[in-house]
Amino acid sequence: MKKLTLLLTTLLTQQLFALISIVPVEIGVEPGYSGNIAASLETKRGNTHKDNYKIAAKLSYDNNKDYVTWGEISGEYGKSNNVKDTSKIYLHLRYIHALSNESLRAEAFTQIQDNEFKLIKRRLLGGAGVRMRLFETADAGKGYLGLGGFFEQVRYTSIDPEEDNFRANIYFAYASKIGDDSTLSYNIYYQPNTQDFSDYITAQALALKLHIYKRLFLKFQIAYDSDSVAPIGVQKYDFTQTSSFVFNF
Repeated sequence: MKKLTLLLTTLLTQQLFALISIVPVEIGVEPGYSGNIAASLETKRGNTHKDNYKIAAKLSYDNNKDYVTWGEISGEYGKSNNVKDTSKIYLHLRYIHALSNESLRAEAFTQIQDNEFKLIKRRLLGGAGVRMRLFETADAGKGYLGLGGFFEQVRYTSIDPEEDNFRANIYFAYASKIGDDSTLSYNIYYQPNTQDFSDYITAQALALKLHIYKRLFLKFQIAYDSDSVAPIGVQKYDFTQTSSFVFNF
């Protein structure tokens, strides 16, 4: 574990940190208020002239009985050779409530984001669904299946037409403990347009969160997102490798 920690620490020279928490949130795990904050700064001079700034924070409340709610906000700004090449903001709110079957949870969520370099002026969505725990063992970890839908409103900075879509929301989420405080997690989302199934969004991420000292963690994540009908002039996929120091409170 010490060798793995050293390796991932070295990878921090690549900058960036995990933006979105992908570990499934469960009722009763962290009663009361809890959260975390992460920040990143990259500066390069010489052959490469680059500045990149990033900050993210999460706050949750768990009543330790029948619901948990949490919100996450993040922003990123960057320039290469004095030309802006990154500018995006993300906000996500989610409410999870217990149902009569202890393996089932109801979910409601809303999200707003922009991403100048994917030509997204504003993407606003709201939706709901259910989440089922498929398995839970000490050795295999926990696996969840989510089913639901959401309405999205997308406005672009380019000539692309405005979008108002209903999308299905299907996902699988997995988490497993490594030792006492470290975690390995993975999730994958499939979000087709209910009016045109050739128009779909997929997103998947794999993350390793290692306990470093007291409330300080090192997180390493890779993610791959795709949009089958991307805006004109925008790639249909994004691959991201991210590293971060995260402080829990």
